[in-house]
Amino acid sequence: MAKLYFHYATMNAGKTTMLLQASYNYRERGMATMLLVAGHYRKTNDTGAITSRIGLEADAELFREGDDLFARIGEHHCHTHLHCVFVDEAQFLEEEQVWQLARVADRLGIPVMCYGLRTDFRGKLFPGSQALLAVADELREVRTICRCGRKATMVVRLGPDGKVARHGAQVAIGKDVYVSLCRRHWEEEMGRQKSDDMIGFGGQNRETP
Repeated sequence: MAKLYFHYATMNAGKTTMLLQASYNYRERGMATMLLVAGHYRKTNDTGAITSRIGLEADAELFREGDDLFARIGEHHCHTHLHCVFVDEAQFLEEEQVWQLARVADRLGIPVMCYGLRTDFRGKLFPGSQALLAVADELREVRTICRCGRKATMVVRLGPDGKVARHGAQVAIGKDVYVSLCRRHWEEEMGRQKSDDMIGFGGQNRETP
């Protein structure tokens, strides 16, 4: 039976690389896949691209607010028998779109693999991630590490001045302005707890009070 999967992590964990490798494995065996990415990642005209930090890239269809993903995938499936659907930046899905992807697995029999962030820089769940955590058949954590060597579970956003942003819009496209941290160091960088290791971003010593 086909399932809806959610691979979640913080930034720089290799989610996109895993997605592209998995899609390649299908295609290498003569199996068709469909790649979707959030509309924020438009390349040219109306074409999207899924790009990993190590340089891998593949064209993808864009999904935007209000799109009926069940209908679109179903139409594609009528022309080309799909063996798997891959969704990058799945945190930007709407709740209804997550249910549409669940129907793709349940009613069309096509596995759906979603990859995305769990929480934003404020420690809040993205709407799409919240829905996936509730609806997906299988949840798979993709791990990376904090600067201290612990598992990173949170992410902070750095402003143009290199300082941690503690307020602002949930969405800001540009992966280079995010840093993954463990929960302890995230609380310190967000000013929720006093630091006791004296190390901040960029290797700069923190000022002592």
